[in-house]
Amino acid sequence: MKAGIVVFPGTNRERDMAIALRTVTGRAPAMIWHRETDLPDLDLVVLAGGFSYGDYLRCGAMAAHAPIMAAIRRFAEAGGHVLGVCNGFQILTETGLLPGALLRNAALRFLSQDCHLRVERNDTPFTRHWATGDVFRTPMAHGDGNYIADADTIKALEGEGRVAFRYARPDGRVDPGDRLSNPNGSVNAIAGVLSPNLRICGMMPHPEDLVDPLMGGEDGKPLFEGLVEALVR
Repeated sequence: MKAGIVVFPGTNRERDMAIALRTVTGRAPAMIWHRETDLPDLDLVVLAGGFSYGDYLRCGAMAAHAPIMAAIRRFAEAGGHVLGVCNGFQILTETGLLPGALLRNAALRFLSQDCHLRVERNDTPFTRHWATGDVFRTPMAHGDGNYIADADTIKALEGEGRVAFRYARPDGRVDPGDRLSNPNGSVNAIAGVLSPNLRICGMMPHPEDLVDPLMGGEDGKPLFEGLVEALVR
């Protein structure tokens, strides 16, 4: 699988993502600077976490207008696969490639802690190495991860099965009003969403942090293994 990671000024999780991809695929991903206007031949584009352009205006708002984003939009419209994690998810919502927005956490402070996610469907490239209903642990680290969208958009996401992950308790129970299991306050405890063609996924937590037992576990590894299985040529 040929993957590329986009790097903006302020991106700070590209190395963690590169290690995760190299660990699973056996090959180093391309690193793509924000000023580029074309993408190399890729199977997967990744927008990693961080604080692109210092999160000025809004998280991801300036990155959404970077030169590389026109190429990413063309890639996505041609059926390419895109993964946005944390700030990457925020950028995808700012570009309109995914619906909704990420607001300030309900606690009104930056949260850096583990959380648990429940897999809502397993027939996508991003979730195929889990079973529907599986729960896995993953770190989160952000100040603006409170997912929100208008009622019609939420209805469409739920009705079309485009919620990839929800914040949950370790036993899999979902309670949107519980700030221990849904620390951001995200509507319907949504942690990750999918595009209509299921080829774009955005999520706030960081699965790339858990792909090696030496780093605390391999809970996030199935996401990358599923992508390899789906996209390898």
